[in-house]
Amino acid sequence: MDYNIVWYILVGVLLIGYAILDGFDLGVGILHLRSKGDYNRRIMMNAIGPVWDGNEVWLITAGGALFAAFPNVYATAFSGFYLPFMLLLIALIFRAVSIEFRSKEENPRWRNFWDWGFSLGSIVAALLFGIAIGNVVIGFPIGSDMEYQGNFFDLLNPYSLMAGFFSLSMFALHGGIYLNMKTEGDLQKQIQGWIKVNYWIFVVFYLVFSGFTLYLKPEMIANFSFGQIELPGNKHELVENHQTLISVFAWTIVLLNILAIMNIPRMMAKGREGWAFISSASMIAAIVMLFALGIFPYLMVSNLDPAFNLDIYNAASSGYTLKTMAILAAFGLPFVASYTIIIYWTYRGKVKLDESSY
Repeated sequence: MDYNIVWYILVGVLLIGYAILDGFDLGVGILHLRSKGDYNRRIMMNAIGPVWDGNEVWLITAGGALFAAFPNVYATAFSGFYLPFMLLLIALIFRAVSIEFRSKEENPRWRNFWDWGFSLGSIVAALLFGIAIGNVVIGFPIGSDMEYQGNFFDLLNPYSLMAGFFSLSMFALHGGIYLNMKTEGDLQKQIQGWIKVNYWIFVVFYLVFSGFTLYLKPEMIANFSFGQIELPGNKHELVENHQTLISVFAWTIVLLNILAIMNIPRMMAKGREGWAFISSASMIAAIVMLFALGIFPYLMVSNLDPAFNLDIYNAASSGYTLKTMAILAAFGLPFVASYTIIIYWTYRGKVKLDESSY
């Protein structure tokens, strides 16, 4: 394993962290307007109050890692997708402002306005996250100069839109399961009803989207076969002797993904709130890993010519840069993980409103 593959994995780990942690934040926002009454909405907002800003740091860190490790991908993406990124930033900013401003006035109209801002910002961000993943799979119009040659509406193709709604259903389910851990009484019973409905909506999207992916992009399962992985250039010797191990790992992730999905209603029925959330988080991690395994070793696929694909070698920084950053990451990531664990441990348990609550 060389440092190009190491950084492919590290960027994936950061995106998994973002999808799990900010995923339930977005899910809470998606469900926010379904609750009635100021008290219930405050409970839901305060369920993520101590952690939402820290969760978004994972996205910033993933962007920074992409810039440092694979600058050509960063340049192609950020130079070609100004409008989508601006929409995402507006959604995240408006969502953050809504959380902070809602409690500043007791006027019902004021609070209702920011409730809508919080929910719509979460919905747009969740949709854009899925649309981005969908376009990574289906491919971009990238030319020989590594520049994006399409426009904003090229990104809104049927496959990417389906990916967006799949992401929306997944985060709504994940957010509901998180709220089930943080609430009690009538509100918790109401949320449990939402989870039952959202679970089956997610399962339908999961099956349809998986079938659609295999139909449009059958090469997504190429790395799941027991043949040789095709890496660019002469780098294939790095993994050809371990192809069986890679394929076993890939199919293990598939199995664990299915088991995690099936375990959610089982844990909910037993009232094991924490294990239901762990199952949901494992499901999201497995889904992101399956997409990463499907496109490996590419980061951005050109639908104009496969020769224009950006992979972990032609889009990477120098070997010295990758090695140096890997050493720094080995020291830095444990601190990030420790901080996250401490915050969640400190604010564990059911939500109780007090004078400092949102």
